Order: sequence, then structure tokens, then C-alpha cells
Amino acid sequence: MSGAQTTAARDAEPSQPAASAIDALVAHLQRLRYEDLPAEAVAAARTFLLDAIGVGLSGSRHPRMAALKHAAAALGQGAEATVWASGERLPLASAVMLNAYQVFNQEFDAIHDRAVVHAFACIAPAALGYAEREGGVDGRRLITAVAAGLDFAIHVALAQRAPMRFFRPAMCGGLGATATLCKLAGLDEAATRDALGLAYSHLSGTMQAHIEGSPAVGLQVGLNARAAVTAFELARAGFPGPRDILEGPFGYFALYDAGQARWDEVAGDVGRVFQIARMSHKPYPTGRATHSGIGAALRLMREHALRPGDIAGMKVYASSLIVRLVGRPARPGMDSATARLCMGYTVATAILHGQVGIQDFDPDALADPRRLELAARIEVLDDGNPDPNAMCPQRVELHLRDGRCLALDMPEFPGSPALPLDEAAQDAKFRACCASAQPPVPPDRAEALIRRLRRLEDAAELREIVALLSAAD
Repeated sequence: MSGAQTTAARDAEPSQPAASAIDALVAHLQRLRYEDLPAEAVAAARTFLLDAIGVGLSGSRHPRMAALKHAAAALGQGAEATVWASGERLPLASAVMLNAYQVFNQEFDAIHDRAVVHAFACIAPAALGYAEREGGVDGRRLITAVAAGLDFAIHVALAQRAPMRFFRPAMCGGLGATATLCKLAGLDEAATRDALGLAYSHLSGTMQAHIEGSPAVGLQVGLNARAAVTAFELARAGFPGPRDILEGPFGYFALYDAGQARWDEVAGDVGRVFQIARMSHKPYPTGRATHSGIGAALRLMREHALRPGDIAGMKVYASSLIVRLVGRPARPGMDSATARLCMGYTVATAILHGQVGIQDFDPDALADPRRLELAARIEVLDDGNPDPNAMCPQRVELHLRDGRCLALDMPEFPGSPALPLDEAAQDAKFRACCASAQPPVPPDRAEALIRRLRRLEDAAELREIVALLSAAD
């Protein structure tokens, strides 16, 4: 056959169909090895596991923890895994549920800004709980599994295009935690698909809790993390699950993204772009949508040497998503979950106190009449951004009593890869989180955790690190 005939014959052959979304993601899970990870992905895994553990320890102080622990005790007894900070021992699924809620309940955990997903809140407790129960898990195995599981969660989220109706951080986080457990346990392709299918059958969480500012927002994360453990155990025992869970006629993209997902725009990054390196820190324990407003207010106050009494009001121009997420009014008697999702309250706190910290959502702070009065003069306005899922950019206008208007454009969030927290700021956040835990984590334990987690790839047995996650022996 001539060269021309060979070319014509080859062109006439049907091309191989592109891998489906679930095929591509499961293949990535199965083949990824530690040696495949670029240095920046390994560094990010260390960094954000440190962050997740810190905020999870601090989350032990949340007033809803007592009720959650009471409920967990009623769900079954066991001593498989540790509840961070307080040290109770529970069955793995219950401990993971509590620890995931602790990571998320103060809105202080790392986020992928473009995907709008806090997947570490599900992934880190599931992975560390499994390592504690099973033993024999080293740092490199953990880093690989976490990077792979986060890729699963974030790539699914990045394909979505419809306005968010279901609570994506919990649902994608639950899928990511399931993927992480499968990778840690070395499940084969068939069992991994079963586990992910069973996790899909468990998914739950809507934006209703977010709109109401309910503490159930964080609990939705805990419930999906618990579901990840259940799905993993069922699949490991041989129970089958549905397979075409992303692009099937009743799959994730059809149901939760109203059929608007664009997997074709995401598929090329699978196995090439490690999303763990695109995560962002949260400098403030508030909804991510408030961070540009807080950061801009603090910067303008500092650069112009302003005092709180100089401020007449402030306007934040942002996407419809930001307006919906944090445009709520500040009201007397609001729950801390509501206040963390209120641009007015968080920015008023920044203006009055020069920072926004963990204690700014305690009952005495929430009742502060000065914050509520200033919060009423802070508006969040729709800037007409056509992207219904856009978090950035935002524009902040600070109106002064002398008639001046100071404006600042915020194309990126503080703590994002474009405006990262340096290592000193990361460690300071971790120490503050440990000190705020209930009971507080002693400083020597906090420093030991920093040292070990900064060299996580050298850890031979993760149980030694998990043993430091309670306040005392």
C-alpha cells in the first residue's frame, strides 16, 4: 500500500472516543504515584494538610460540637479514630463526621477559588482517620492519595456551569474523600468505581442551609465525609454501585448542574494540572466571598491612616453569586454561622478592630452594637458579571465622612496563589488555631505538629502524627 493510500486508510478509520469523565478520573486515581507528583504539588499537600489540621483543631471550640458529639455517641460506640483536640475515640465514620465538621465549621479551611470547593474538610479527616485505624500508612502514601482525591473533587466542580443550587463543597468533597480512601487502601479499578458510585448515591446538601446562615452548612460537609467512609467500606466488602455517575442520564452533571456541565473544557487537565497547587488559604475565619471586602477595607484603612470614625459606609461590587452568598444583613441575635457569611458584619469587624479573628464570632462580639451599626452601612451590589459562579473580581468603595471615596479593585482573593500567605503567616495561623482549640493544644504539641507536617514525606508511620491531634495524652 502506498504512503498516500496508507494515510487515506488511516484517516478513514473511526477515531477513538474520548474517555468519559468517570473513566478519566478513575484512571488518574489508579495510575498516580508519588514520583509523578511535581515538587509544587508535594509542597502544597504538606501546606494544606497543616492548614486543615489547624482549623480542625480550632473547630473543636464551636458551640455546636456538644450536640454533635451526643448524637455521634448514639450512633454507635468504638475506638477506631480520634476526635481532634478533645480526644474522644469513635468508630471511623463518626470520628470523620465530627472532624470534617470541625474543619469546616469556622469557615477557615482552604478553598479552590475557581471551583468554589473546600474539599480538604472531607478529605483530610477521612485520610487521617483511615491511617490511624489501619496503621502502616506513611507520609508519601498520604500525600499521593490526598493529591489524587483532591483532583477528583476539583475537576468535577470545575466542569460545572449552572448557578449553585446544591452545596458543592460538601458534595464534591465527599466524592474526593471517597477517592482518597480508595487510593490509600489500594482498591482496584472495579472496587474504586463501586465506592464512587455508592458515594454518589449518598450525596446530599443544598444551598438552603447557606441562604439561611444555618450551622447545617458545615454539617453537610460532615455528613458527606461520613458517607465517603460508608461507601468505601461497602465497596471494599464487595457491594456494587452505579457506574456512570457523572455523565449518565441521572448522573451528577445532569442532576446537580442541570445538564450544563462542560467536561470537555476540563478533561485535558486531568493528570496534567494538579489542583492541589491551586488551592488558597483563608486568612480570615469567614465565608470566602467576604475576603476581598475585608482585605480591601484593611488595606485602605492602613494606607490612608483612617480611623473607624472616618467611615461613612462602604460598597462592594461583585457577582450575583457573591451578593447571594454574603449580601445578607447583620442582625442582633444572629448565629455565628450567619455572621461568618455576612459581608457587613465581617468588614465592620475589620474596620473597628484592624483584623478578623477566631474570637470575633463569639457571643459577646456578635452582640456588639457598634459592629451591627457599621455593618448596616456596608452594601454588597451586583456588578453585572455574566458568570453565575464568579467569585472574583470585586471592587470596593470606601465612603468617608469628609465626602471622599476611596476605591480599590480586588482581582484576586487574599490567600490565593496570586496573593499567597507566606510560611510565617501560615504557621502563625496554625498556632492561633491550636491555642483556640477546646481544650487548647499545648504549644509544644503545636510546634511538633508543624515540624512533622512540614516534612510529611519523611513520616514512616502517620499514627505518630495523629497521636498529637488531641490536647493531651
